Amino acid sequence: MIEIRHLSKTFLSPEGETKALRDVSLSIQTGDIFGIIGMSGAGKSTLVRCINRLEKPSEGQVLMDGVDLARLSQEELRKKRREITMIFQGFNLLMQRSCLKNVCFPLELTGESSAAARQRSLELLDLVGLADKAQSFPAQLSGGQQQRVAIARALATEPKVLLCDEATSALDPLTTHSILSLIRDINEKLGITVIIITHQMSVVESICRHVAILDQGRVAEQGDVSEIFARPASAAARRLVFPEGEAESSVIATDDRHFIRVVFHGAKATATPLIAQMALEKGIMANIAYASTRSLADKMFGSMLLSFPEQDQARRAMAYMTQIPDVIAEEVNRHV
Repeated sequence: MIEIRHLSKTFLSPEGETKALRDVSLSIQTGDIFGIIGMSGAGKSTLVRCINRLEKPSEGQVLMDGVDLARLSQEELRKKRREITMIFQGFNLLMQRSCLKNVCFPLELTGESSAAARQRSLELLDLVGLADKAQSFPAQLSGGQQQRVAIARALATEPKVLLCDEATSALDPLTTHSILSLIRDINEKLGITVIIITHQMSVVESICRHVAILDQGRVAEQGDVSEIFARPASAAARRLVFPEGEAESSVIATDDRHFIRVVFHGAKATATPLIAQMALEKGIMANIAYASTRSLADKMFGSMLLSFPEQDQARRAMAYMTQIPDVIAEEVNRHV
């Protein structure tokens, strides 16, 4: 378990102080996939660097399995860091080394024998689906393959925690999906705690179980992904979950009708669109005032703003939608 208690980080420069983190407290359970999300400058990368002590917090504590990392000697901290490994947006592979030797590298640093390091590295390359690329060099691989090598290297020291700092930001959507699926499989097979640092809500909703939303160095909201996606309470969460908010507001302000917002969080896609299905089954005719949805495999994510000429129709539609699994519907007040 990782506990972050009242963590703050202030950077000093000739221009003055920059408060990157402000009184951050989080608990991340062993074996969880935990997302930390926020806009650029929210403090995400500073937080992850404090977790593995690449940055020294100005205040507060980071505890791993009850051990305060600040109280460890340099030698003890080096050993503990073997349990907390990291993958990055830029992969950070050694370009002059083969894939096999890249994965061997951290084992060489720990004094592992060449034979043992080679055997372990071959097993890990097989785990990430690149057994046939052992002798290839990073420049010969695609971005997704390079990230798979980086994941194999991060697993070499048998860590307890895998930190992913914008690890899919440089990848196309299809490759991102395959990398996230790999990380999920590793979490399930090896029981490694995974912390995902990202600015992409699609990453959080597709892999994370819990999430914390950072805003200007503070935790704006945290909890189950499904709950926060369905009912974001903070302004920061609403901006991330409903980035179309300004467009919604302009529609509501100029249309004297009754509105509901329908949120899809993994609802099973059907051959008949839900709005058409509602009209056929219940005779409720809805106008789609705004929509921002996408399908992932056979599931739907995103939100939709529906309008109705009468409030009774809106409430009947809301009752119909909420009976569908993984769909949340709420009334929207046009005067807010």
